[in-house]
Amino acid sequence: MSQDVSFLRLCQIVRTKNSVGDPLIPISKSSWWAGMRSGRFPAPVKLGPRTTAWRSSDIADLLKKLG
Repeated sequence: MSQDVSFLRLCQIVRTKNSVGDPLIPISKSSWWAGMRSGRFPAPVKLGPRTTAWRSSDIADLLKKLG
């Protein structure tokens, strides 16, 4: 039984110079990284040497928690 996992890049979550459209969470990327280091936001998954992403399920859980 395989489980489908999808990922979101930072530009899809918060406002960055590469963002297209409205971010899911309207904060800067530096605020996002600070929140991640403090444990407020979920940890990323390294998909490659220069590719960092977050599980979409973790972001959905965070959005529910933030209300």
